[in-house]
Amino acid sequence: MIDHIGIGASDYETSVRFYDAALAALGLGMVMEVTPEQIGGYHARGYGKAGKPFFWLGSDGPRGAGIHIAFSASSRSQVDAFYLAAMSAGGRDNGPPGLRPHYHPNYYGAFVFDPDGVNVEAVCHAPE
Repeated sequence: MIDHIGIGASDYETSVRFYDAALAALGLGMVMEVTPEQIGGYHARGYGKAGKPFFWLGSDGPRGAGIHIAFSASSRSQVDAFYLAAMSAGGRDNGPPGLRPHYHPNYYGAFVFDPDGVNVEAVCHAPE
């Protein structure tokens, strides 16, 4: 079980705007922030819910291509909202909302690239 994951951004403020919008559509938000003064030189924002951050965004530069992160959505409409919010906040399309039956019959997901090219997905496994 993964407790949390972190990625870095080449343009921290641009990525903050992207993740603030895209994750809000999934009911997630910033629950913790650490400053350069607290942790020695970089800025980080922890996203999650109920006070528990599980996704961290840092100002310490991108950590490489090929990263894929999938966030759980509670409904197909939440996947749709994620996609629209992410695209409006500067994301690039990597697969619009829809069924992906090659994974399983109820796999409904949407894929976008964040400002650094990280493949970010929202997925709902429940039948609509």
